[in-house]
Amino acid sequence: MSTETIERPRVGGPGDDLGGNWRVIVLNDNHNTFDSVAAALSRVVPGVSLDQGYQIADRIHNSGQAIVWTGQKEPAEHYRELLKEAGLTMAPLERG
Repeated sequence: MSTETIERPRVGGPGDDLGGNWRVIVLNDNHNTFDSVAAALSRVVPGVSLDQGYQIADRIHNSGQAIVWTGQKEPAEHYRELLKEAGLTMAPLERG
C-alpha cells in the first residue's frame, strides 16, 4: 500500500488572514447608557473624542449597531476585547 501526498496550490501567503480590514462593531442593548457607551468609545478607540462617542452611541441606538473601528486584525481584536470588558455588547469581528 503506497501513500501519496497531494499538494494543493497555495491561495495565500503566511499570515494573509491577518491582513485586510476587520470591523469592530458595537451592538445596541438595553443595559448601557449613552454616557457609558460614549465614555468607553472615547477611552478605547483611537481618535474618538467624547463628543464623537456620543454621536456613535446615537447611531448604535438608532440603527442597532455601528462600526466603531476598522483596520488590521490584531488591533481590531484588542479594541473589541477592551470594549467588551467595558460592558458593551459586541458583534463578532467582521472582515471587510
